[in-house]
Amino acid sequence: MSRITFYFGAILAGVGIFYFLTTGSVHPTSLIPLGFGLALVVLAKLATSEDASKRKLSMHIAVTVGLIGFLFPGFMAARDLIKSHGGEIPLPHPAATHEQLTMALLCLIFVLLCVRSFITARRSGAI
Repeated sequence: MSRITFYFGAILAGVGIFYFLTTGSVHPTSLIPLGFGLALVVLAKLATSEDASKRKLSMHIAVTVGLIGFLFPGFMAARDLIKSHGGEIPLPHPAATHEQLTMALLCLIFVLLCVRSFITARRSGAI
C-alpha cells in the first residue's frame, strides 16, 4: 500500500503544480494539492519501515490526510457548483473548482483503496 500512497502523492503534487502554472503562477492556493501530495509521499516512505506498528501508524495517518483531502475540497467545489447551478451565476473561479474536484476525486479513490486494504489485512490476520 505504500507504493500506491507514493503514486497518489506524486499525482496530487503534479495536479498542484499543473494548476499553479496554468493559472499564471499567481494563486498560491492552487498549490494545496502539492502540500497534500508531499505529505503522502513522506508517509509512504515512512510506511516502508520494518516495524509493523510504524507502518500501520503511517498508513493510518495517510488515509486521514486523504480523507481531509477529499472532504474539504469536495465541500468547496460542491458549494460553488450548487451556487452556479442553472447558469444564473457563473462559477467565480472555474479553474479552482476543477482543481478541487480533481483533488477530491483522487483522494476519495485513495481512501477507498486504503479502506479495502485495511479490511483485507484485518481478515487475513496481518493486523
